[in-house]
Amino acid sequence: MEKTNAKIVILGAGLTGLTIAYGLQKIGIKATLLEARERLGGRIHTVKTAGGAPIELGATWLGPRHQALQGLLQELGLPLFPQNLGDNAIFEAISTSPPQLVKMPPNQDPSFRIAGGTSSLIDRLAATIAEKQLKLGEVVQSIDFVDQQCQIKTAQNSYPADIVISTLPPNLLVNTIDFSPALSANLVEVATQTHTWMGESIKVGLRFPNAFWRAPKLSGTVFSNVGPVSEMYDHANVEDTHFALKGFLSSGLYGASREQRLNLILQQLRKYYGTPVDEYSAYEEAIWRLERFSFFDYKSYVLPHQNNGHVALLDSYYEGRFFLAGAETSSSFGGYMEGAVLSANRIVATLTSLLKDA
Repeated sequence: MEKTNAKIVILGAGLTGLTIAYGLQKIGIKATLLEARERLGGRIHTVKTAGGAPIELGATWLGPRHQALQGLLQELGLPLFPQNLGDNAIFEAISTSPPQLVKMPPNQDPSFRIAGGTSSLIDRLAATIAEKQLKLGEVVQSIDFVDQQCQIKTAQNSYPADIVISTLPPNLLVNTIDFSPALSANLVEVATQTHTWMGESIKVGLRFPNAFWRAPKLSGTVFSNVGPVSEMYDHANVEDTHFALKGFLSSGLYGASREQRLNLILQQLRKYYGTPVDEYSAYEEAIWRLERFSFFDYKSYVLPHQNNGHVALLDSYYEGRFFLAGAETSSSFGGYMEGAVLSANRIVATLTSLLKDA
């Protein structure tokens, strides 16, 4: 096939899918992205509001070792800013003892956030891709590989392709899309036992009119063994003009109601901060287990990061016409934004070589 004429379809328009499309455009290939949601970004999801701090309900932080991601951010002109941890943290060890204010140790591995919110990266990548290449609300139902051609069927449409790249979490992929001929038994076995990044996470955020937690003998950094919030952090915007707290809620509360979760969070925060907690202006949450386009329940217990970067996820299938990508497929930093970018770079390099030799 001619390099620039190759029909490439990418399943998923999150960080991996958009980075692949961005990279392919540099070599003259325009890929089509099929996204099941009505928004771009996948597990990157920044909730923004006028006059309020952006709240990250998905991927949030990166570190100094995340060189591929930092390189992409620099290329796209997106600055970073450090996570404000403060000098102290509120620590709650056991339910029978009161919370303590403890000194934070020197941070040898600082965390950074993307100015304007993580979805600024999604927006910047999407701006490089023609709108007609981005197909939202397209839930893929089946993929047929027949006579050197791929046919992808959604609820509404059918898309022919020479090459298909899935960026879906492997367990979600093999449990929600029908393949003909069937996927290899080994790949299915590995995929169903591959951990889905963020799948068990419940992320919550509260906006406030001021950062009361920055008062002496307080902190916006919380670590609790009691919960239901296990960790919480100062979540002000880069300009430090709008304020919020963002944290992680016990995964077992996914079956509770939104109101029940909020009340439990407020009860916990009142122990640390008192009545200013009740001045919150908005509550945001994401229960990733309930996101059907991100998570499919495992058939058996799966450990965190289990099978991330497994060799079966790095192989190609159907005579080099089907590839897997995404954070779970990366052998380095699997399950992080860095892993997502590394997997995208791997696919772009592979296709550059493949189509050059075609």
